Amino acid sequence: MGDRMGAGRFALLAMLAGGAAAAPALAADPPTLVATQTDYKIHAGDQLLVGVYDDPKMPPTTVTVTPDGKFSFPLIGVLVAGGKTPDQLRVEMETKLRKFVAEPVVTVTLTDVKGNVAYVIGQVTKPGAIVMNPAVNVLQALSIAGGGNPYAKLDSIIVIRNSVAGQRVLNFRYGQVASGKNLEQNVQLEGGDVVVVP
Repeated sequence: MGDRMGAGRFALLAMLAGGAAAAPALAADPPTLVATQTDYKIHAGDQLLVGVYDDPKMPPTTVTVTPDGKFSFPLIGVLVAGGKTPDQLRVEMETKLRKFVAEPVVTVTLTDVKGNVAYVIGQVTKPGAIVMNPAVNVLQALSIAGGGNPYAKLDSIIVIRNSVAGQRVLNFRYGQVASGKNLEQNVQLEGGDVVVVP
């Protein structure tokens, strides 16, 4: 495949590569209640509906996870939500609330995944942020960004990923993936990833 592929071909390949997962990512606005995967990790900027069942003093309240991955809740104080699944957070809250409430039943519902964002920059039709609801791979991200423009070097795409050890660079050669080779390059993006199309 050459470097100058149209947006239409990107969209078709993204659907083939990602199957049903492509549909939620292409939605303009996420639904009010997000159908979450059990392994979804909460990000800064995500919104949660948090409360204690049958306790009028702690009804379900919408909270936004702060940039440092935290939010506050009555009796418990500040909680670290970032990097945990909603279920892990629920269990932690129930454990801490048992000091104050007999057999608390906590509900933690993810209502908005605006913190789960990746970025596509460079020689694409629509560069910018992509809200991943719940997951997007590289090919799907390129499709959402409208595909490469006539100057794009599609076989030199990189993904910059932050990790505890520092930044990593993952190579993505569009021509190989489009022809069904080396599909391991088509990684699922993580929050904060930057796809660079030179």
